[in-house]
Parts: sequence; C-alpha cells; structure tokens
Amino acid sequence: MAIIDGKALATKTKKALKQRVERLKSKGITPGLAAILVGENQASQIYIRGKEQDAKSLGFYSVIDRVSAAISQKDLLRKVEKYNKDEKIHGLLVQFPLPKHIDEKIITFAIDPKKDVDGFHPVNMGRLFMGNPLMIPCTPFGIMRMFEEYNIEVAGKEAVVIGRSNIVGKPMATLLTMANATVTLTHSKTKNLPEITKCADILVVAIGRAYFVSKEFVKKGATLIDVGMNRLENGKVLGDVNFKEVAKITSFITPTPGGVGPMTRAMLMEQTLLAAERKIGESF
Repeated sequence: MAIIDGKALATKTKKALKQRVERLKSKGITPGLAAILVGENQASQIYIRGKEQDAKSLGFYSVIDRVSAAISQKDLLRKVEKYNKDEKIHGLLVQFPLPKHIDEKIITFAIDPKKDVDGFHPVNMGRLFMGNPLMIPCTPFGIMRMFEEYNIEVAGKEAVVIGRSNIVGKPMATLLTMANATVTLTHSKTKNLPEITKCADILVVAIGRAYFVSKEFVKKGATLIDVGMNRLENGKVLGDVNFKEVAKITSFITPTPGGVGPMTRAMLMEQTLLAAERKIGESF
C-alpha cells in the first residue's frame, strides 16, 4: 500500500507554477485571481484563506471581495460583471454555498467562461464532455494529475465513481473515460453498490458521507481516491472512506486531510495561470 501524498504533490506543482509566473511577469503580465465570498460561512472562509495564501505565494495579483450575506442577487451579478471586465483579473470564482435567496446557477452562468477557473460554467462543462476542455473542475483535474505523478495506469482499467455531482462525479467520470478507462458512475441510489465497486481497479469516492466506504466495497490491490471532507462538530475532518480499515488492501490510497484537497487548490492556481498565459497566446 502506498499513500498518495497530495500535499507534497501540490507543493511540487506550485513550485513549477512559480517559474511560469516569473516568466509571464517578465512579459508584463501578472496573473490575477478574484474570489467573491458571500456571508460568514466558516468552511468557505477557510477555503478562501487557503486560496489567497496560494495566490500570494505564487506572486499572483489577488482580490478577495467579502460581501454581506444580505447582498441581493442583482448586486452580486454586478460584482461578477465587474471582474469579468477587469483586465487585471484572469480567474474569477464565487465561493459556494450562497445564501438561499441567490440562485447559484444564475451566478455560475454569469461568470465569463474564459475566467471560470472552477470549471463550472456550462460552456466549460460542454467542452469537457466533448473532449475539448478549456477549464476543468479542479478536483477531478487534480486527481488525474495524481495518477500521472504516481504512474497509475488508467487506460484499460475498470473505474467506478461514487457520486454524480457536477463538481466532482460527472467530470471525473468524463476525464477517466477520456483516459481510456471503462467507467461506471454510481450514487447513493445505486443498488448492490458494494458488488459494483468491488470490481473497480480505480475507485473514486465523492458521496459526502463520513466513512461510507468500508473494506466490503474495495477490490484487493485497487487504487482508492477519497474526495470526502466531512467536518464533525468537534472540528475533526473525516473522509468518505474508512482509511484504517481499507488502506491495507489497496495499492494506492489518498488520506483525508492531505490528499485531494491540496491538489484541488493547486489546480485552481494552474488554471488561473493558464488563463493569463492565453492572453498572450502562450501555453506551457
């Protein structure tokens, strides 16, 4: 069993990104990332602080626009449009969840697809599903980078994804398919789920239930990616996988925390940089 160290890989990734940032700055362009944070959601504030730290450490121009939870949808759309037009901003995200009076789909659709570094805009989703991606949802993007780094063969393998969200499950299944895996997309309503997952060479779990996956779900020697981040009342974070029980029968496994999370943030930085590079027609 080998642990996939997402934290170490994210550090390596950001080191390479910093060199590209310096090269871009020498051409007069500083990558710019803007994040809009609505309200006081604790988890969102933690995520945004992490993204802000990453951006500054890489030498980005970084804007965190904190607004009241009482902001109207119309005013939030004005904020989005402001950053869509700002030439200094190459990547734009609105941190979810949003207050109930704001429609997250409308806000997502309003973001310029070329600045949509989260990869959630329907234009970017459509391009991904057509095999011509521009911006990719960061968590699946980071997981594919993990497979590359650890020389985990994907082509020809049986892959199962648990979870069908637009953020992780669906794009993850698409990326695995593009990499020539045979993919089964499952979810909480799938019947006989352990029988299906037990056939998987690669199992990606993104269902949002602490310790949902036990050893009964896992094929011996499988690669197991745990996307879950379930925060308990005492502040402890648990994955969707019972790590201690399952790790000993896997070939590769991600821990929680320290697995998928750091790579998600690293891919956000990479896509911001890519957007800046496209401004001058460069890609590395």
